[in-house]
Amino acid sequence: MKIYKFGGASVKDAEGIKNVVEILKNQAQDDLVIVVSAIGKTTNQLEKLVNDYVSQKSTSLDDVKKIHFDILNELFESDHSIYNEVNNLFIEVEWAIEDAPTSTYAYEYDQIVSVGELLSTKIVSAYLNKEGYANKWLDARDFIKTDNSYRNARVDWQLSAAEIQQRIKKGSVHLTQGFIGCTSENFSTTLGREGSDFSAAILAHALDASEVVIWKDVPGVLNADPRFFDDAQLLETITYSEAIELAYFGAKVIHPKTIQPLKNKNIPLRVRSFLDEELQGTVISEGVKIHPFLPSFIVKDNQILISISAKDLSFIVEDHLSHIFSLFAMSNVSVNVMQNSAVSFTVCVDDDKNKIPALIEALKQQYKVYYNQGLVLHTIRHYNSASVEKVRAQREVLLEQKSRSTVRLVFESQKN
Repeated sequence: MKIYKFGGASVKDAEGIKNVVEILKNQAQDDLVIVVSAIGKTTNQLEKLVNDYVSQKSTSLDDVKKIHFDILNELFESDHSIYNEVNNLFIEVEWAIEDAPTSTYAYEYDQIVSVGELLSTKIVSAYLNKEGYANKWLDARDFIKTDNSYRNARVDWQLSAAEIQQRIKKGSVHLTQGFIGCTSENFSTTLGREGSDFSAAILAHALDASEVVIWKDVPGVLNADPRFFDDAQLLETITYSEAIELAYFGAKVIHPKTIQPLKNKNIPLRVRSFLDEELQGTVISEGVKIHPFLPSFIVKDNQILISISAKDLSFIVEDHLSHIFSLFAMSNVSVNVMQNSAVSFTVCVDDDKNKIPALIEALKQQYKVYYNQGLVLHTIRHYNSASVEKVRAQREVLLEQKSRSTVRLVFESQKN
């Protein structure tokens, strides 16, 4: 059995969905689970809807509806049952936002944003069946079981595996959602932004899949984001460990949690292009070398650098650090880079407007806090002097950290 995952860019419009059908027909897999993300920028649009809803601003689903119904009109006859299925999902969202929010932002986010994946998979599954590619649509919330850590839910691996194995039988094609799961109380959860890759890995782990293929709009795993580096090159093979490092540092091709479940069962991961099916892409597996061996460049924008010191300028010691980290944990804020001196502790983190203001206020209760916003973090794996100079390029460095294999640089603003 194989797991295929198609991201939002691959199904962003009717032509994209038709292309996915052709890929599936050409691949001729009859023992397959297909994981599909939300269409195009639907997740971004639903996130804005949530923000407006929680802020008690006027909300509208019109743009999201138009995109989906335009696709339906191109793919189906007007009397096809898919119109009612899609309309019912939109009605659920409209009911949800009729009343004032009753819970946390994270909870409201998951109940609304998760609908994006349900919409896309309903449409893709129906069109595949229409085109003679038989498949069974499954609701991932029936078998991806999680705790209630909304927006970044933790998977119950034992229960999820049992549910997956009960519902997915070998020898047929199933289609389901990425990114979403469900609590024991039947509330929708999400697995973290771009979490559809992780969903594919969960399924592969439970089903002992022979391979996971992630279909992207790039030739495979590149050593740099082509949006920022015009000389980005394809990495044909990399190890699980290297993939974990790249994902951890912010490489966007692979979700950070994806690799470990595959590594534990030695399941290869292949990243391929849905734009050119002839390309073989990148293979991530055990026992291979990084080929070609090149510096890899990872860029994370929207960073904030926070410097924390004791109000009496005493040394920052273990007790302080323990308390500071507890505040970060309670705020569910992950640290990208940290560095300490005798009297201060500095961290670089994602500037999440729903988490950082409250964290800073909590820190200010006991510490002096200074911060810089609008920053960019560059990470270079397997660096050399030329690669560091290429990134530095006469820019002011606010923080620099160097290890045997990795350099991390925080800058005022991003320039190419």
